[in-house]
Amino acid sequence: MSLKPVVALVGRPNVGKSTLFNRLTRSRSALVADFSGLTRDRHYGEGRVGEKPFIAIDTGGFEPVAKTGILLQMARQTQQAIAEADAVIFLVDARAGVNAHDHEIARQLRRNSQRVLLAVNKAEGMAHNAAISEFHELGLGQPLAISAAHGDGIVELIEMALEGLGEAPALVSDEDDDFGDADPGFDPDADPQAEDVPEAPVAHRIKLAIVGRPNVGKSTLINTLLGEERVIAFDMPGTTRDAIEIDFQRGGRDYTLIDTAGLRKRGKVFEAVEKFSVIKTLQAIEASNVVLLMLDAQQEVSEQDAHIAGFILETGRALVVGINKWDGLDDERRERIVREFERKLRFLSFARMHTISALKGQGVNAVLKSVDAAHAAAFAKLSTPKLTRELQAAVEQQQPPRKGIFRPKLRYAHQGGQNPPRIIVHGSALDAIPDSYRRYLETRFREAFKLAGTPLRIEFKSSHNPYVDN
Repeated sequence: MSLKPVVALVGRPNVGKSTLFNRLTRSRSALVADFSGLTRDRHYGEGRVGEKPFIAIDTGGFEPVAKTGILLQMARQTQQAIAEADAVIFLVDARAGVNAHDHEIARQLRRNSQRVLLAVNKAEGMAHNAAISEFHELGLGQPLAISAAHGDGIVELIEMALEGLGEAPALVSDEDDDFGDADPGFDPDADPQAEDVPEAPVAHRIKLAIVGRPNVGKSTLINTLLGEERVIAFDMPGTTRDAIEIDFQRGGRDYTLIDTAGLRKRGKVFEAVEKFSVIKTLQAIEASNVVLLMLDAQQEVSEQDAHIAGFILETGRALVVGINKWDGLDDERRERIVREFERKLRFLSFARMHTISALKGQGVNAVLKSVDAAHAAAFAKLSTPKLTRELQAAVEQQQPPRKGIFRPKLRYAHQGGQNPPRIIVHGSALDAIPDSYRRYLETRFREAFKLAGTPLRIEFKSSHNPYVDN
């Protein structure tokens, strides 16, 4: 499984790391993880140079000799970012010159196996040789003069950082399927009651990612799913960039489990480092086609939970929610927990929510049934006449609101992609469709085609109106 390369930005405080991070990720405007506490001064975002996507990590100011307090925590977070990265960009300040902290950071970076690029920032307006000359003494190869604020030298820098590193995983998504933006074989004036022969869904193997914050029970559930003690939960420092997939069968169905708990193969067993890794979580979600988001019934929904859920929704993955550690709670507490989770995660209302005990195996079979159903919904092939008939029934029951003197007219609908399903609605004046009506159509299509457990994208395409030409 090929993963997006990860680039960590490190350096002492105020050398321009956040400015560079913002420039690298601006085109995607995707701060995909910013977990306070867990990731103090460690932020993750997606960037792209040419056709090559990557993940950037912005770290706090690195004080490698810090012994106590917040500086020590920042140093640990930076070291964690370095451990997660394929390449490290070490930023220094051309205006301030080299200091003892730079030498200490360089010494630590030389001990790591990752590729390190030395970027001399704030070099705008300076002669090239004057900007970089004294930084050769750090012993990290040829320094590169850049300006994060002005964008000078940034493309060359990131291209060098990514050279030879892995590409993004090949995923099954709406761009990969044989759906066009229009259905040339469909006549919108034909009888929508006429049935076409439905196509059977493509038999994709279910690639399941089990995600959640630390100690929510991921490793325990993995043991239960595998049916034997193949995963040993333990706590140790360090991370691994090795991607692990485990094939297993349950109930006559084949699954592939995508690593999120930090699984490491040792001999014939898998050990799980139960340490939360943002990188592993994001990559596992992208590599999967169904995600099981695990929550802890004995803790409130956290900002971490909401961030993970938001990324799942953004990537369009099918989703099942499992509330673990349910056993031992009284009825009143259970009702209160479900209400709280439904309220805080109401944007996941399309997903089925289960209460489980991973330790005792309670509710696990029901979860897998929902995983199967969510997978089937994500890859469903929807008949154009049936979509159009449902669209017309929805309009008949509730017309879209007028905008000025015009009322949008919805003529027909067809499928534009899978994983997640994408429905394209054709008509006129559709740019006036409000979000409330989009949500109404989404509810109608979900109920009509049993699309529980998957995000659903609805796009509107207005036909050409010759009267609006200049």
